[in-house]
Amino acid sequence: MAIVNQVRKTVKMDLWSIVKFQLAVHSHLKTMNVSDLDLNCLTFLALSGETELTEFCENATKNKIFSSAQSVRNAVTKAEKKSLIIKNGKNRKTIVLNPELNIQIQGNILLDYKFVRVETKEVERAPERFQSEV
Repeated sequence: MAIVNQVRKTVKMDLWSIVKFQLAVHSHLKTMNVSDLDLNCLTFLALSGETELTEFCENATKNKIFSSAQSVRNAVTKAEKKSLIIKNGKNRKTIVLNPELNIQIQGNILLDYKFVRVETKEVERAPERFQSEV
């Protein structure tokens, strides 16, 4: 019988934090580098819902997500390339968080993640970046 070191944590979070956490976990699991500012921008979009791009950039700037509308546009472009958001339309484009991410934003939210690492009988080598030099 294998022994498992189990860690159980229960944390109450506000809506902004729990949405941002879901986005951070998704990005981490997909090995995407997403900055904290970009996560804030994505969280703001998730909570705003489908929005016209120019309006979103202005609102994100007013809410101090980024200091300029151009910075918001740059973040949106990066997120679109990573399939985190979807742009629709030609002239007055709308943007929305990609529904395939399955980010919960309404009602009571309980995140039930289960992550596991199973050690094999053979001694596993640590990745090179964690090995100490001899």
